[in-house]
Amino acid sequence: MSRSSLLDFNAYTHPATAHEDLFNGNLTTDIISLANYGGAIFILAKGPGATGTATITVESCDDTSGTTTTAVAFNYAVCTSGNTWGNITAATSSGFVTTAGANQTYAIEIRDDQLSGTDKYVRAVFTETANDPVDGAVISLGVDPKYPADPAREMIT
Repeated sequence: MSRSSLLDFNAYTHPATAHEDLFNGNLTTDIISLANYGGAIFILAKGPGATGTATITVESCDDTSGTTTTAVAFNYAVCTSGNTWGNITAATSSGFVTTAGANQTYAIEIRDDQLSGTDKYVRAVFTETANDPVDGAVISLGVDPKYPADPAREMIT
């Protein structure tokens, strides 16, 4: 019998205060722990709203308070049409700007070895760069579990 792929990740939805204007107020995800995971993928799904954009960065955190953060390099891929994904791209700690357009998906990946120093926590930051409402949502996936379990181990501490 094959093992379920559901054991390979843990999903967490980040509620935005205004999902009709996702980047308003510069959306920051909850800080998640990579103590039990080899990495995380933040999925940004943009719906209607063809002109709003944001700069996406990833911050390594030393604890769950977010008091000490360090912007770090990460990888990402973009799907701007149907199910056709672009190549995986390396982003510097300065991040990248989303493309203006509706119905896009972004996969932002950070590995635990990309965190700063001994940090075990991470969050994604979406800083509005073009003030025009965009509908959407962000979901975090803890991937590559260090200790597979059913149910999956916690990412929020």
